[in-house]
Amino acid sequence: MTIVTIANIHAAAALDKYHLERIEDFSSNVNPVIVTSEYALKETDLVGINEEGVEAAAHYIEERLEAEAYTPRTWRTHPLHICPPEPYFVSYHKTRECMDWIFLISSLNFSFWSDREGTSDRYGVEWRKGWGSDTRMVHTGYWSLVAAIDRALEEGVPLTDPSFYASETRCPDSLVAHIFRAAPQCKEGIPLLKERISILRENGAILCKHFGGSFQSFHEVFQRRHSGNGTALQLVKMVADVFPSFRDEVTYNGRKVSLWKRAQILVAETWAAFYPSHPSHFHPLFPGPEGPAIHELTMFADYRVPQILHHLRMLTYPPELVKLLCSHTMLPSGSREEVSIRAASIIAVEKVRKEIENIRTKNGKKVRKEEVSSVLIDFYLWDLAKKVEAGTSSVEEVATAEIVPPHRTRSIWY
Repeated sequence: MTIVTIANIHAAAALDKYHLERIEDFSSNVNPVIVTSEYALKETDLVGINEEGVEAAAHYIEERLEAEAYTPRTWRTHPLHICPPEPYFVSYHKTRECMDWIFLISSLNFSFWSDREGTSDRYGVEWRKGWGSDTRMVHTGYWSLVAAIDRALEEGVPLTDPSFYASETRCPDSLVAHIFRAAPQCKEGIPLLKERISILRENGAILCKHFGGSFQSFHEVFQRRHSGNGTALQLVKMVADVFPSFRDEVTYNGRKVSLWKRAQILVAETWAAFYPSHPSHFHPLFPGPEGPAIHELTMFADYRVPQILHHLRMLTYPPELVKLLCSHTMLPSGSREEVSIRAASIIAVEKVRKEIENIRTKNGKKVRKEEVSSVLIDFYLWDLAKKVEAGTSSVEEVATAEIVPPHRTRSIWY
């Protein structure tokens, strides 16, 4: 109870300090990411959405979700993930530790592409294949972040504790650099290390100063503000308002475009980690009558999922954009090309989601919005993209376009 009380005392101060004037109507179930992405897609007038490709991909994805039994619970099967205990106990220390682990991962989940893609020279982290495995391997991309954090925990570094990583004394920059040390054969370090350290300090300080020193306490404050009825989208909005580094927005032709990749994935990962063993059971973190309403979130507009969307012929690129991508030209954050790719990806996956709902309705299946959400579709497509990249899987059932390199933008947003 002490943590919750401290958090409540400071909640109002936190929101006053961190741009209270930005807070939109938290009761609204309209996701500004969808509304502003529709605007950006039209305004940039560059990337197109192929309706035939969307329909074909929807059938393919729906079949694969069914065949692979791909559900929110699939999150728990990834060998590097730290899973919360079951059944759910709010006061159990491992519940808090899991939520703090997810928060830290989501805080630093950005910019892993490399000029040395496909070679052993690229940044990677050597650690176990997963918790409980004695096999060692070099993890690259996003998994290098997860492996580095897991390795630090195994080595006794309390890295997921916000009070630890907020402190330059207990957690100096040199220790952070050591935590993210590359495997011996790598010729490069983790990108944007200084920016990652800055985010660690800022996010840790916000949690410690205003929310009882944990993401669990932040979530408790959130639910108290909503009388226990808060939804996933409302939590995303609060994250984006309180933490500047989660505020993934650009101004395009005079209008704000909210893309919120990491804010949404933070909430989505938390939702998936604590997803109940049966979909008919209530979600412990979203106990209100609407539940999490996860279908209100969008896909997470990064650089990997747009690549697979284009491969599946959902997105169409004009020749000049293909030329830029194939030449590995850097696209500035907020540029026409970058905004168009991200906005089109969001809208394309929304169309796929609706088409899958239609397919299941026509086939007489019960449509559970949580099981055909854009979040789950994104999870599946990201996993598929990584398998295609590794050469362990390919898409055979539908017509595809030639794979082009993902777009390159170096930023903290994704």
